[in-house]
Amino acid sequence: MNTKNIVLLGRRDHAEAMRVAAGLTIFGHQVQLVFMDHEVEDNEENRAQVELLELSDISPLTTVPGTDLPLLDVGQLAEMLVNADAVLNV
Repeated sequence: MNTKNIVLLGRRDHAEAMRVAAGLTIFGHQVQLVFMDHEVEDNEENRAQVELLELSDISPLTTVPGTDLPLLDVGQLAEMLVNADAVLNV
């Protein structure tokens, strides 16, 4: 199986995006997770999913200013998307 570079855009459901991202690493894929649209809520479900990201060695990024996560600008996001083998949206 070929390893893929996958970009996962977490737009509507951040907890589900974290679950999907972590699951994709099981197959050996390189996964980049980008939170979009709104800040990730600090709630029990999201905190539990953050542990999955840590175990999967995924460091999420964001396009939402004012958060603690590394911020991507439009150009960086575009470059990431162009270089991906697949882009998923959750």
